[in-house]
Amino acid sequence: MRITGKVIGVSLLAVTAGCGTLSSLNPFKEKDKNPPAKLVDIKSPIPARIVWKHSTGKAGLYVFAPALAENSLFVADADGIVERLDAATGKSQWRIKAGTNLTAGVGSNGKVVAVGGTKGQVLAFDAATGSQLWKVQASSEVLSAPAVSDELVIVRSMDNKITAYDSKTGERKWFIQRTTPPLTLRNAPGLVVAAPNVYVAQPAGRLLALALSNGVPRFEVPVAEPRGATELERVSDIGGNPVVLGSDICAVTYQGKVGCFDLQTGVPRWTKETSSDVGVAVDQRFVFVSDDKGHVAAYGRDGGASAWKNDSLSNRVLSTPVSYGRVVAVGDYQGYVHLLSREDGAMLGRVQIDSSAIKSAPLVSGSNMIFQTQNGTVAAVAVE
Repeated sequence: MRITGKVIGVSLLAVTAGCGTLSSLNPFKEKDKNPPAKLVDIKSPIPARIVWKHSTGKAGLYVFAPALAENSLFVADADGIVERLDAATGKSQWRIKAGTNLTAGVGSNGKVVAVGGTKGQVLAFDAATGSQLWKVQASSEVLSAPAVSDELVIVRSMDNKITAYDSKTGERKWFIQRTTPPLTLRNAPGLVVAAPNVYVAQPAGRLLALALSNGVPRFEVPVAEPRGATELERVSDIGGNPVVLGSDICAVTYQGKVGCFDLQTGVPRWTKETSSDVGVAVDQRFVFVSDDKGHVAAYGRDGGASAWKNDSLSNRVLSTPVSYGRVVAVGDYQGYVHLLSREDGAMLGRVQIDSSAIKSAPLVSGSNMIFQTQNGTVAAVAVE
């Protein structure tokens, strides 16, 4: 089977000493076996431009995703800087030091900003001023950006404990813990709030819905069932954040499937075989996936029919896609944003943010797409 460059850890070690890497045990060098596709010139590329850039600190070994709330963009870095930017211009509105290094962020509802610190700290700040509201200790390291609702800050820690804190005081309101398989991706399976529930991506390919009010499970369904003779082959964690649109919630797993489910009941609408550890994008017509081979595919949102597939970016370690007007955009390991046709997947254009990887999920803000690189460049990209 294909072993990616992702770090894969043993669940027990993830709690006590961080995760090891299986790539060091692999006798083959993946980058030599499967070199990244070379970029070719695009005939008559569509006009794309960088509207603004802002530099925050580096992400280091972690992945920091920006959070958009109304007209503000909240960003963070591994050294503990948290900032509020004007989403239209990129100008900093406040910049604070969290007082500790960070491992996860950012979550915000426009009133509260939440991040995860080293050794499992969870910190919350006032979105208007940047002043700290509270700090609490989670049960283990936090890699997923917190989910923030009007009343709660909800965190998933590496021991697969989901905990809800009062957004104003930090008081613990409820928690629930799920078991983890012997091997799990060291990634940041996300959480998304869609009242009255919070939806939590789980190891072993499961999607969990919890009531915001008390943490009681509403449903737990498999996006994909683990398969294979070895524990490594059975790694099937959900990648990235589940996405809610209308009455659907869609997700994708590593070595498994992509699919959409009924938001209220968890009943599957459809699933298709694929493998991705970075999540999905969803619009009115399609579900888009960047798979672990660097291929971008579109599926019909209604029934999962294959619409198109682009394999010209093979092994370029792609980010979650984003749907934006007539294009689907995706970042790669060299900081390029590739613009594909939403209708047929043809390559339409390209723009480079910086030379470092784009790992966090892009956002759409007004007429711009927002990207954050591992070197800390936050940029707004517009397509004419």
